[in-house]
Amino acid sequence: MHPALTVPTVEDRLLQAGVARILSAIYEADFLDCSYGFRPGRRAHDALAVIRREVILGRANWVVEADIRGYFDAIGHEWMLRMLELRIGDPWILRLIEKWLKAGIFESGQVTTPERGTPQGGPLSPVLANVYLHYALDLWFERVVRPRSQDSVTLVRFADDFVILCKNEEDARAIAAALPRRLGKFGLSLAEEKTQVVPFGRVHWWRGEHRGHHFDFLGFRHHIGTSRTGRMSVVRIPSPKSVRRFLAETKEWLWEHMHDRPEEQQRMLASKVTGFYQYFSVWHAGPKLRSVRQEVLKYWKWALGRRSQRAKLSWVELQARTWFTLPMPKLVHREV
Repeated sequence: MHPALTVPTVEDRLLQAGVARILSAIYEADFLDCSYGFRPGRRAHDALAVIRREVILGRANWVVEADIRGYFDAIGHEWMLRMLELRIGDPWILRLIEKWLKAGIFESGQVTTPERGTPQGGPLSPVLANVYLHYALDLWFERVVRPRSQDSVTLVRFADDFVILCKNEEDARAIAAALPRRLGKFGLSLAEEKTQVVPFGRVHWWRGEHRGHHFDFLGFRHHIGTSRTGRMSVVRIPSPKSVRRFLAETKEWLWEHMHDRPEEQQRMLASKVTGFYQYFSVWHAGPKLRSVRQEVLKYWKWALGRRSQRAKLSWVELQARTWFTLPMPKLVHREV
């Protein structure tokens, strides 16, 4: 199956943006509170705050961590159009969307027409992705799962990334078992290696059973910990995958810009680490962010040492240079 990745023309992009605005205005009234991705006035940190609140208040002791395999490439066109027809009465808009969904892909001298996937090269894809999971997941959870659950259950979704918080294990296991069947109906499948039920909450903390358990969501690794005052706390730090990706991108940039002036390198590296801090600077993340900063400095020193055959500068010599510095992390998201 070919990935549905297209590069729209300028005219198509403008038209897609207009249709995306229309769909957003229509569906914003329908989307449920559990959905946070690609919606006005909602952000990833709002979703993280819900998780922390539910755990701290004792309404969550188990987390169903799920990962949809290749979501944007797996969206079924027939289902997508049927969903849109429920709310969109204008045939012109529906025909346009169908045209974009079925846009040909040029590969190895041939043009193929995909049967699945959204036009990821355009601005319409995030809205369509939200609509698809609104029907495939959100409404099912609200109308079927919640009424049948024994106790408190909460869905938190950001685009195709979601977790389900449950107060008791029976609900968590039942939901985890039902998810593949429900998503499979719409042509979606879960990555088994990334899908699990995790003990995570106050009950496990009381029993001392919380150590070693964690889940990843929105780039963060979540743990249960104990605060300095002896209370339970929800600890979030950048996940290993997020750190690896950022450091790999930074090292690649340094390789490509190895011979830039050091002052220019400093300006760009400072911008990169500041952007990383801006997203990940929540309570408890400080030590990990300082570690990332130190790794970037090491890569920078390595790049400077590759510029010529002359003797490499030592740490002491580099730290004496006014330009060899990067900003320190500061707490940004106090409320999360």
